[in-house]
Amino acid sequence: MRHILVANVFFAPHSYGGATIVAQEVAHALIRRGGFQVTAVSLCCRAGIADYAVLKTEVDGIVNYQINVPEGRSYGAAYDNPGITARVAELIHTLDPDLVHAHCLQDLGTGVITAARDQDVPVILSVHDFWWICERQFMIQMDQTYCGQHPVKITQCKGCVENYWAARTRFEHLQTMGGLVEIVTYPSQFAKGLCENSGFATGRGVVWENGIRLPDQSFAKKQSARRRQDRRLVFGFVGGPSQIKGWPLIKDAFAGLSETDFRVIVVDGSMDGSWWQGHDFSGLPGEWEVHPRFTQDEMDGFYSKIDVLLFISQWKETFGLVIREALARGVRVIQTDSGGSTEHGYIAQEDLIPIGPDPAPLRRQITDAIAAHPAHMAPCAVTDFDTQAAALEGLIEEALSKAGNH
Repeated sequence: MRHILVANVFFAPHSYGGATIVAQEVAHALIRRGGFQVTAVSLCCRAGIADYAVLKTEVDGIVNYQINVPEGRSYGAAYDNPGITARVAELIHTLDPDLVHAHCLQDLGTGVITAARDQDVPVILSVHDFWWICERQFMIQMDQTYCGQHPVKITQCKGCVENYWAARTRFEHLQTMGGLVEIVTYPSQFAKGLCENSGFATGRGVVWENGIRLPDQSFAKKQSARRRQDRRLVFGFVGGPSQIKGWPLIKDAFAGLSETDFRVIVVDGSMDGSWWQGHDFSGLPGEWEVHPRFTQDEMDGFYSKIDVLLFISQWKETFGLVIREALARGVRVIQTDSGGSTEHGYIAQEDLIPIGPDPAPLRRQITDAIAAHPAHMAPCAVTDFDTQAAALEGLIEEALSKAGNH
């Protein structure tokens, strides 16, 4: 029995964000394969509980140790926090895992890596977003445009970061930490190329493609029933009302349409239902609706309601879970040329919308989709979490072999 300690900034019972979904789903898939025990360590931030106290929780058979961090942590503590490192070191000593999977270390910090190394426990590090090479995490500049550096050179970040020398110290620290692990995984070739070309953990990286939850057997029936009940084309958008996810572009593109016989569903993915509060869709053509946040178990319900997913991200993403979720359900995708999110291979390069402020290319594709409706596509083959877990099992054995712990 292999015991894996997965470190992720959030983990059930507090789940938020795509990286957390992947960490949780892969952990359960690994357990289903047999021969694995998985324990988690994550963060929480609760008033009335001592700073850096550890809370033991358990959801669906996976124990999660939550370290309670104070609000208002320093810049340095966001990537190297001695309080967290001490608690993680104690947990590793107590739990005695065979391997630490440092899945998403934002705010947990690199002490997870050093605590494991100090106790001769091998580490697999998984990179999400660009936290390891950009202090702003998404390579979005202060004017809300994509940075575009390839490779990233910290000397060119002077006009973007608040304190260049602090940013340089962070950059160099994270580069050093990346060189201490057995394997670094990236969800796409784009992410691997950009990080390694920027000097991060060169030669240690592999592409470990994310999986998704595939549709249930009842999905096709549910989708067909909705399409019979309302034959209008339905667009869906899950990104939220931000520049980084392309909302201003979407709004401008729809505002210029002459067509009106369609629906648009925007998802409120916030924890408190605040994303779309105060937004007025009455001046836009078509019928607009705000859909509440949904869980993995509720995903089919949402995707059965839409025909076209809009993924208009204004940065080069490392993966793009929602695109794969849509394609696996026969939901067409209109998307930008956004890094690793395009590597599914189901959209021709000439159909990828350039990142930028011009709404015309998006408007043309929306108009074409309305004109072609109904033109439903078949579901596409997409990697699922079980396949991703099988690949992780191979990486775990490789990491253990490299560390000499057969």
